Amino acid sequence: QYFSDPISPKLLPDPLTEPYYQPPYTLVLEMTDILVHPEYDRATGWRFRKRPGVDALLRQCAPPLFEIVIFTCEGGMGAMPVIDKLDSEGCIMYRLFRDSTLYKNGHHIKDMSALNRDLSKVIVVDWDRNATKLNESNAVHLKRWDGDPSDTTLFDLIPFLRTIATSGVSDVRTVLDFYRQQGDDMLEVFKANQARFLEEEQRRTKLQRERGAANNRWSSGGFTGKLFGSRSAPVVKIIHDIMPGD
Repeated sequence: QYFSDPISPKLLPDPLTEPYYQPPYTLVLEMTDILVHPEYDRATGWRFRKRPGVDALLRQCAPPLFEIVIFTCEGGMGAMPVIDKLDSEGCIMYRLFRDSTLYKNGHHIKDMSALNRDLSKVIVVDWDRNATKLNESNAVHLKRWDGDPSDTTLFDLIPFLRTIATSGVSDVRTVLDFYRQQGDDMLEVFKANQARFLEEEQRRTKLQRERGAANNRWSSGGFTGKLFGSRSAPVVKIIHDIMPGD
């Protein structure tokens, strides 16, 4: 049990209370092959290549939108200095390591119910489906990064996460399940939905202008329903402030 169970039934301290600010959502990120890729060289030993978009992801998803938690299956001694290098601006609030996982049937499993957070507000980003199998509805699965410097996945992830957070979604699992049902790559589905409905909005605006009805603006509620499914209906803002690079 000492080696197979998490070190504590509560992996994070209680949420902050006034006068301190507690972000409404929790973003849980795997480190290895999501944010960095380990490479071994006989001359230099282990080195870590940083994925394109890491700095932008941490900056744009930091408080007040999310509390960011690194939850990795790596050991703390090796992972801590890597995270220190990644988090030069102090965007990461908590760090959890292998000793916080549940080890079962040869897999290190991240049990989100042990986070001491409302699961309706938790999003976990990982490449390993075994690691998130206890909380599939909370998971965004990305392709495992192999060090490709042209990768843009994290830049695609940013508007998806920010749209959820700025829309005040009551249960992120509803949104993630909706996109999971649309295809294997929920980020590609989201991008396609954004492009389609932005095009529709432009077309409606053009028609309104031609009819001289500029004051009859199109309600964004339909846009939200189609982006996030009919079960979620907050107002969605399209994010235009994504930086093109770190």
